[in-house]
Amino acid sequence: MSEGQFDVAPADLAALNALDDALEAAIESGDEATFRKALHALLDDVRKVGKELPPDSLEPSELILPPADADIDEVRQMLGDSGLIPD
Repeated sequence: MSEGQFDVAPADLAALNALDDALEAAIESGDEATFRKALHALLDDVRKVGKELPPDSLEPSELILPPADADIDEVRQMLGDSGLIPD
């Protein structure tokens, strides 16, 4: 997200995975408007449910999300077998 690290509780991952699935579908369809909405929804939800860690925190990151201004091709390259957020 290029804005720091967030600690997300395991209980919140199911909702994030649903948003991740919507993002993947938008990428597959090539619909820029839907992609943009889905990306922002995912990032907004991480900010909402996650606890922001201090800027000097050096915690290992289990996943890295794209910045809000990333384009479809950049995010497509980041996708793994199970999206940005593993099941």
